[in-house]
Amino acid sequence: MKPLKEKISITIDSDLLSELKIEAEKDDRSLSQFINIILKKFIQDKKDN
Repeated sequence: MKPLKEKISITIDSDLLSELKIEAEKDDRSLSQFINIILKKFIQDKKDN
């Protein structure tokens, strides 16, 4: 059975990472969870347009 999640490695601007960490904390989520939510919303918005 294929795992539902996979680990990846990315390079991200440090100022963007700082902002993402702040927003994730405000939302009481891990950084990984928060980024997943943002990316899922982006994909859904693209499909809806």
